[in-house]
Amino acid sequence: MRLHIIARGRIGRSPEADLVARYLKRVTWPVLLTELPEHGGSLPPAPAPLRKVVLDERGEAFGSEPFAALLGRWRDAGVREARFLIGAADGHDAAQRAQADLLLGFGPMTWPHLLVRAMLAEQLWRATSILAGHPYHRAG
Repeated sequence: MRLHIIARGRIGRSPEADLVARYLKRVTWPVLLTELPEHGGSLPPAPAPLRKVVLDERGEAFGSEPFAALLGRWRDAGVREARFLIGAADGHDAAQRAQADLLLGFGPMTWPHLLVRAMLAEQLWRATSILAGHPYHRAG
């Protein structure tokens, strides 16, 4: 299953970009990062079946192991791509949230969208490491 992060705005050269690159390089699954303009632009075509995950402060907060288990179930069910949509500073509108298969949150606090990319990249690496049986994830 391909993991596809689709984010609004350009991350450019920054400490956040370095973190994103560091973690995505470690992910052993196919992974893709697509940047869209702050407004407009269209989502790239996707293979079916697809799962759409919208990152939102009102979304469900998962522990690392349950998140890994969810990705594993999707993979095992034949999902070809899991898309993770990160909005611009104003987030996602109600229609985008309603179309999601999952609203995912990193807690009720508001996080800068550039930092959310790094946090998501780290959790995708951690989830795939858990599924591969790597002990580093420090399950508790």
